[in-house]
Amino acid sequence: MKHFVTGKSLFDEYPDGSCQIIFGAGCFWGVERVFWQLDGVWTTYVSYSGGRRENPSYEQVCTGVTGHAETVNVIYQPDEISLESLLKVFWECHDPTQGNRQGNDIGSQYRSAIYCESQQQFEAASKSLELFNEVLTAKGFPKITTEIGMNQPSFVAEEYHQQYLAKNPNGYCGIKGTGCMLPPL
Repeated sequence: MKHFVTGKSLFDEYPDGSCQIIFGAGCFWGVERVFWQLDGVWTTYVSYSGGRRENPSYEQVCTGVTGHAETVNVIYQPDEISLESLLKVFWECHDPTQGNRQGNDIGSQYRSAIYCESQQQFEAASKSLELFNEVLTAKGFPKITTEIGMNQPSFVAEEYHQQYLAKNPNGYCGIKGTGCMLPPL
């Protein structure tokens, strides 16, 4: 399967040295669009991660019984874009204090999450959470509820969800940030 916007392969043919990190920040349609536009991101695809059922369907995830979040797999080239830059975009594109929701999207599938594939990613994500939490609480927001985990299985979402907002330019996107900025790590 090819990326609808870039034409690159979604699941293989990644350049040597590529890394992956998985982000959940609400409805995956808008989150994916944020990341596919970044220089240094090789490809993106939407998925379900952080739950307990293998190969769930969208309908199953929406019921909450699978425990999965709507997520975006970001395959990036660390010599072209830093992990810190990706984390900055992640924190600033949504409100990580809302728990199981983003705006009008309500349910555990919309929770904020970072799933790492290396200890270095995990440590950077944890540090960035601490820093952003300080910024948000100073501005009157509640504590961050973002889940950070390691090596979570990821199940590819249905084809019609992939690059949805490029295929449907007037599609719904409810993500918005807090207006706060992550300081340098």
